[in-house]
Amino acid sequence: MAAKLILLGERQLEYELGAFDTLGRHPNNSIQLLDRIVSKEHARITRGPGGTHVIRDAGSLNGTWVNGTRIDEHTFKDGDQIQLGNSVLRYQADPAAAAAAKPKRVTMMPGQVQSEIRSSVQVQSQFLPATQISDVNVLRADYEKLRVAHELSQKLAIDSDLDRLLQKVVDETFALIRADRAVILLVEDDGSLQARYVRQKRDEEVKLSGSILETVQRTKQAVLCSDAMVDERFKAAKSIIMQGIRSTMCVPMLVGEELVGVFHMDSSMSTGAFTEKDLMLFSGVANQAAIAIQNYRLAKKIEQEAGTRAQFQRLLSPNLVDQIVNGALHLDQGGQRREVTMLFADIRGFTSMSERHTPEQMVHTLNEYFEIVVDILFRNGGTLDKYVGDEIIGLFGAPVDLPNAPLQAVRCALGMFKALEEFNRVRQSQNREPIHIGIGLNTGPVIAGAIGSSQTLQYTVIGDAVNVAARLCSVAGPGELIVSQSTMAPIAPFVVAENREPVRVKGKSDALQIYRITGLREDAVPGPVPTQVTGPNQR
Repeated sequence: MAAKLILLGERQLEYELGAFDTLGRHPNNSIQLLDRIVSKEHARITRGPGGTHVIRDAGSLNGTWVNGTRIDEHTFKDGDQIQLGNSVLRYQADPAAAAAAKPKRVTMMPGQVQSEIRSSVQVQSQFLPATQISDVNVLRADYEKLRVAHELSQKLAIDSDLDRLLQKVVDETFALIRADRAVILLVEDDGSLQARYVRQKRDEEVKLSGSILETVQRTKQAVLCSDAMVDERFKAAKSIIMQGIRSTMCVPMLVGEELVGVFHMDSSMSTGAFTEKDLMLFSGVANQAAIAIQNYRLAKKIEQEAGTRAQFQRLLSPNLVDQIVNGALHLDQGGQRREVTMLFADIRGFTSMSERHTPEQMVHTLNEYFEIVVDILFRNGGTLDKYVGDEIIGLFGAPVDLPNAPLQAVRCALGMFKALEEFNRVRQSQNREPIHIGIGLNTGPVIAGAIGSSQTLQYTVIGDAVNVAARLCSVAGPGELIVSQSTMAPIAPFVVAENREPVRVKGKSDALQIYRITGLREDAVPGPVPTQVTGPNQR
């Protein structure tokens, strides 16, 4: 897992840091901050040796601040707080690098299972029906488990910091059970146990019995060793002998049948320090802690998905984002054959316009224009394939099927023309040049899927039908919508159109029959296709 910057606020967003990142207001930055008092390029972050990151101010007007101090250059430490304008972020170091930098305070020592474990107990978390309870001691034990679970549930609310949550668990356990040391080990993705929190009375390296931990993890049973030093079966247990441990409890942390981790406590002060009652109580604490940890992980997963969605929504249309986040669409190399209507929209006279204005002015104009037309594309169920200079390519029918895809593409194109009329009215009132576009539509079979290298993939469509759509766009004049015969055939009863002379396009031996669509026959158009929920504005 890479180091991250976490944008703090009502909705936290996470940004993984690469070898070089820039932060600023402009969308060309790898991390864009939509903050008026952040400079276009405010700061730069470079990854150094050992996974460290250095932030440098890029000559910003309002400065870069780390932990309340204005800096020109700063090497990050885990937890550093960065402020750029009104935006506050926190640096989170690479967990692997951070773990490597910490002294190894917990060691799992090998040993023989039979020589170390005096007894193991299957701790039941279920409660018997009242009609089946005849022993008052069972009733008392159940009450104690319920009391502990209730009190812990009040204290172990979902916490945004795992270390703080684990500290609460251990603190509450020490208040209930007297011990010298406690260690919480959590199950990692590869199934191994890793020590995540340690509390001890003396500052020393903690050596745990690997065989006891392995047995608890494998059997999901609690282990009680009440007098390790005098029991003949502990003679071969090096870790126990070396540290003089006399009493040990080790219990699984379970949510249902799923093992979340292992909770270990021991005492070297007295023999028989722990009893069966302590073991029952300790197991109840461990299971309640497991639920809190699982809730924390679920909350982080939801947060991560929200951040993933926010990042994808800057690059992909909402129907693609929904499928990727939900796991229904995987951007793997390959594709599938689909019938798709392609929309190509291109600004007429853009090259000559660029000669009359600065690059900054043209970028601003393009962003304003894309803001409008892409929003219309999404509202009509289309997918944004890509931007190519001043041209956009939209898809109808990929990656998901769209009823009446050709008609929806026509509605989209006509909607773009209508929106540009108002857009140009505002521009002309500001003494700015109007924008005019031509649009081409074609429907046909394509291969739709992820194209690219193993490191960078883009969802797109490939095929002759795509090339035809591009050629029709080049034929369309300002304010014209030109469609092919394959697009016209299913929508003819619903549109107002005029025949155009067949045209010859590159790559085709025969001339293509084309049509110019000028409007919709609303009285003949079938019921509107439900529009897609529009995501955040695209840049």
